[in-house]
Amino acid sequence: MKRLYDLSRNDTATIKKIHSNEALKLRLISLGITKGAQVTVLECSSTKQTMQIEIGTMRIALRDNEAMEIEVDA
Repeated sequence: MKRLYDLSRNDTATIKKIHSNEALKLRLISLGITKGAQVTVLECSSTKQTMQIEIGTMRIALRDNEAMEIEVDA
């Protein structure tokens, strides 16, 4: 299983599934992070504790624990 966390800068993937509790899942969905959405990694912090992603025209910052919960198909 490949996670969003495993991607590097400028990598693009399709979201397969969100493996998290219901509250986090609803928050991510409200941000456009849904199954089938195409995501591009724009930036990662040097310690990879945060990453900035782009979905459509939205740019979103995620913590490492959130990115680890998102399964992607790269």
